[in-house]
Amino acid sequence: MKISINKVIKTFILSDFFLQSGWGLIGPIFAVFIIRNIHGGSLAIVGFVAATYWIVKSIFQPFIAYFFDLKKGEKDDFKFLIVGMYIANLIPLGYLLSSQIWQIFLLEFIRGLAMACVIPTWAGIFTRHINKGWEAFSWSVESTAIGFAFGLAAAFGGVMATILGFKTVFVLVSVFGLIASSILLLIRNQIFPKDHFIPRVPPAEKPF
Repeated sequence: MKISINKVIKTFILSDFFLQSGWGLIGPIFAVFIIRNIHGGSLAIVGFVAATYWIVKSIFQPFIAYFFDLKKGEKDDFKFLIVGMYIANLIPLGYLLSSQIWQIFLLEFIRGLAMACVIPTWAGIFTRHINKGWEAFSWSVESTAIGFAFGLAAAFGGVMATILGFKTVFVLVSVFGLIASSILLLIRNQIFPKDHFIPRVPPAEKPF
């Protein structure tokens, strides 16, 4: 039996693989970085930093998703997706320049806004381009890809930080993320200019 996954879906999965490979490197070391390198950092502050990202993203995401569901076509969705991706993936470079805890909070606030643009537009475009009859399989391949990427990156993130230092890891996160953002530009001509209805499949939440 022939498996049908089109170019847009393959490109989105490849992009997400690079994205999670980068951000997965931060998972095991970010708390240590804040405590050791940021003035005012502590275990309690680490929790508030994480909360800032998730709360900001969660507040703005439904409004952005609602706005784009009302618009015709995917051109605007794609623009917000690309801009949000680039902004979010420049944030690790900001960590390198930070020394005060308020700077980390500001960066996480910005990342939350950027990802509030990325998550709903990414999920909407991905779902509309799934080949009919292959919805579950396409989402499972996506989940498997990011699972491997995030798992492998998390396993090596601590080792890399120990050997190469935090700065090198943060640069690699941005490099992987910017590659992921740029990969999406390969399918800009396949984006629907008008409505194209396919039954929606609820996506799983991203791990970052």
